Amino acid sequence: MSTNSRIRRFGTREVGPGRPVYVCGEIGINHNGELENAFKLIDAAAEAGCDAVKFQKRTPEICTPRDQWDIERDTPWGRMTYIDYRHRVEFGEDEYRAIDEYCKSKNIDWFASPWDTEAVAFLEKFDVPAHKVASASLTDDELLRALRSTGRAVILSTGMSTPKQIRHAVEVLGSDNILMCHATSTYPAKAEELNLRVINTLQQEYPNVPIGYSGHETGLQTTLAAVALGATFVERHITLDRAMWGSDQAASVEPQGLTRLVRDIRTIEASLGDGVKKVYESELAPMKKLRRVAGVVAEAEIADAAGEPVGV
Repeated sequence: MSTNSRIRRFGTREVGPGRPVYVCGEIGINHNGELENAFKLIDAAAEAGCDAVKFQKRTPEICTPRDQWDIERDTPWGRMTYIDYRHRVEFGEDEYRAIDEYCKSKNIDWFASPWDTEAVAFLEKFDVPAHKVASASLTDDELLRALRSTGRAVILSTGMSTPKQIRHAVEVLGSDNILMCHATSTYPAKAEELNLRVINTLQQEYPNVPIGYSGHETGLQTTLAAVALGATFVERHITLDRAMWGSDQAASVEPQGLTRLVRDIRTIEASLGDGVKKVYESELAPMKKLRRVAGVVAEAEIADAAGEPVGV
């Protein structure tokens, strides 16, 4: 399978094998309905070196079961019905226009996970580089068809899904313009349930689809391991403070951690190389100093491996 068949275009960026890992800070609803919080999270992602931030977009009356609408709950804004709460944390067009302009000023992409077809139509008002299918929506064929019809790249998260369900979703979306993310949909996810080798399983099962990772764990090590295993896209929830109110905050990365994560992802990228064994120029001096027996390799072979002419 050609590497080029596994390259996807997200706006001005190419994503896939051989390209820099596309790093996305998942804001989701960690802004708690406050535009100022969203701006601060965008700042944190841009300063860390992320390529994008992501939100979640729902039409509350569609996504909230009718029998849940009138149930009251305690919130930071007082006691209110669940449907009122869903509206309280949902941004409308004015807020997203502001987000769009702010991201442009920071030179960072933004997109969202639409949870219903009306949300897809809403997001199509903006020139987003991609759409994301949340793991919970993987079995929603109507939503998948709506996303496919946009012609944009679609990122498919595979948490809480069986291999058969994933295969069906790929059939509905088509494989030509999707990127698939391994995920475990527990918040936060235990290390022993991350099963990062599924990244390799998906690479083998879908050789023409770039594979990424959407992490919900605490800590950074396992996300870095996903990159070492070949993830071409990385998404982590981000927050200003994990102690803030909200269901996703505890499984999120704070600004300092996000900076370290992006830094270390870039280091891992540089260290992976191309897989071709060679003698580096920097090794020639230690070789001359430390190797007592030259072995069966001719000088010409060593020079060739180092990319130098014989005799240099």
